[in-house]
Amino acid sequence: MSRKYPNVAKAEKYARDVVAGKIIACKWIKLACKRHLDEKKLSRSKDFPYRFDPERAERVAKFIQLLPHTKGKWARERLPITLEPWQLFSICIPFGWIIKKTKTRRFRRLLVFVPRKNGKSVIAAGIGLYMFVADNEFGAEVYSGATTEKQAWEVFRPAKQMVDRTPALKARFGIESNASNMNVPSDGSRFEPVIGKPGDGSSPSCALVDEYHEHKDSDLYDTMETGMGARDQPMMVVITTAGANIGGPCYTLVRDAQKMLDGALDMPDMWAMIYTKDEEDEWSSELALRKANPNYDISVSGEFLRARCRDAMQSAHKQNTFRTKHVNEFVGAKSAWMNMSKWQMAPERKSLEELQGRPCYIGLDLATKIDIVAKVMVFPPTLDDPNYHVHCKFYIPEARLMEEGEVNSERYQEYDHLGLLTVTAGEVIDFSAIEDDLKDDLGTHNVQEVAYDPWQAAQLAQNMENEGAVMVEIRHTVQNMSEPMKETEALVLSQRLAHGDDPVMTWMMSNVVATLDKKDNIYPNKERAESKIDGPVALIMALARAIVHDQSNGLDDFASNPIMVGI
Repeated sequence: MSRKYPNVAKAEKYARDVVAGKIIACKWIKLACKRHLDEKKLSRSKDFPYRFDPERAERVAKFIQLLPHTKGKWARERLPITLEPWQLFSICIPFGWIIKKTKTRRFRRLLVFVPRKNGKSVIAAGIGLYMFVADNEFGAEVYSGATTEKQAWEVFRPAKQMVDRTPALKARFGIESNASNMNVPSDGSRFEPVIGKPGDGSSPSCALVDEYHEHKDSDLYDTMETGMGARDQPMMVVITTAGANIGGPCYTLVRDAQKMLDGALDMPDMWAMIYTKDEEDEWSSELALRKANPNYDISVSGEFLRARCRDAMQSAHKQNTFRTKHVNEFVGAKSAWMNMSKWQMAPERKSLEELQGRPCYIGLDLATKIDIVAKVMVFPPTLDDPNYHVHCKFYIPEARLMEEGEVNSERYQEYDHLGLLTVTAGEVIDFSAIEDDLKDDLGTHNVQEVAYDPWQAAQLAQNMENEGAVMVEIRHTVQNMSEPMKETEALVLSQRLAHGDDPVMTWMMSNVVATLDKKDNIYPNKERAESKIDGPVALIMALARAIVHDQSNGLDDFASNPIMVGI
C-alpha cells in the first residue's frame, strides 16, 4: 500500500493514530477516522454496499499536490502544495469510496468544518479544479457559490491563479482562463463563481460552498443540490468555520453531521470532518486550540493563536470572535446570554401524557399579532423528579410564511413542514386558536396559573378567566424579568430544564441577549428584529410563577438537594 499508494497510506496512518490517541483530536474526528477504518473491514462482506478503491483516492491527492501555492512564503518560492496527513484523510479518502453495484462515488456531500488559517481555500480550490478537469465528467460544471461577490472569489481566485501559474495544466486539459470564469471548449466544462442561485439550466457536477455560516438560509445550497440530479456522481463541498448564527443552515448541517457520526442519523452519502474542541475542554486551553486547528504550527502558528487567546480572555466581544474563528464553536448571538452547549445537554423530557396531573404553569408572549407568538407550559419538579419539563407551542399567521421580503420566511416554512408551528388563517394571529388550546390545557392538565403580559392580551385574559383560568399579569419590566431569567439560566447550567431540544425554542434561545444594568439586573433582548425571542420570554414568565410556588412549599430546595438527585 505505502509504495503504490503513498498518500492513501499517510491518510490511513493519520486515522489509526487518531483512534489510538497518538494524535490529539476531538470526539468528532475520532469518530470519522474510526468510521473509515471500521467500514473498510465491513466492505469485505458481500452484504456491505460500498468498497474503498485506493487508486481513486490516490489520484485526487496526486493531482492537488501538482498545483502551486498562491499565497505566502510557499507561493513566493514557487512550491507545489503538500497536503498534510489530516488533509489527505479529509479530502482524498472520500473520493476512494464507491458503490459496489454502480462503481460510482459513494460520498456526494463533503463537509470540512475547520477554523481559519488552516488552508481552507487551498483545499476547496484543489477539489474544484480536480472536479473541473480530472474527474472524467463530460461537460463538468463547477461553481464556487457564496452570498457575496467577495466570498465567491475566495475559492475561485486561488483556483484561477493555480491554473494561470501552471502552463502544463492548461495545455494538458485545454483550459481557457478568462477574467471571471474558466472553461474547456472541447467538452464545455466550466468553473465559475456564483453569487446566490446558479442560472436556469445549470447542472452542477460540483458545488463549493465556502464559509457557509454566513448564509442566512439554505437557498443556494438547496438549489445547487437539486440541480445535480442529472449527474452520476456529483459532489457538494462545504468548507467552513463556525459562526454566530445557531439558527442558520450551517449549524443545522454540522449538527446533522455530528448525529451521523454518533450513529443517530443514517447518512451514508455524507463525509464529515469536524475540527473543534470537546465539550469538557476549556476554550482557552492549549488542548482546545490543538484539537480545533489541525494545521497548528504549520499554516497557523501556535504563538499567533495564543496571542489572540490572551486578547479574547480580556474582552467578551473578542472572546466570541476567537471562539468562532479559531476554536470553531457556534456561540449563538454575538453577545449571547445562554450557554448553548449547556442548553443542548438537557435531561430527557417527559411527554405531555406522562405529565398529566402534575402542576403546570403557562407563559404567554402575545406581544404582536402579526408575527410568531409563543405558549410555553412548564411542569415543576416533584418529589421523585428534580427537573422542570417544558413543552412549547408557537403560532403564526399564514401570511407570514410566504411573505416576500420576510427574512425568516424560509425558516418558518421549514418549521411548518416539521409540524412545529400552528398556522392561523389571515394576516394576523387568530387569538381564538390560542384560547381553544388553553381550554384544552385546562381540561387535560393541572394548570395552576397562566402568566401573560397585558399588552395585546386584555380580551384573551378576560375570556380565559371566564373559563376558570387563574390569569397572572407579568409586565415585561426589568424588575419582573431579572430574577426568573437568572433562575432559567441556573436551571440550564445545572441540567434541570428538560426542554426536548425543540428546534424553534433552541433558535430563539440563541437569539437572546442579556441587557445588564448597574444593579446587575438582566433583561432579555435581541440584536435584530428578525432574531425572535418569544419562546424564551414565555418560558421566563412561566418559570417566574412556577419557581415562586416551588420555593413557597420547599419543593425546589428538596428536589435540588444532591442527596435526592438520581433517587
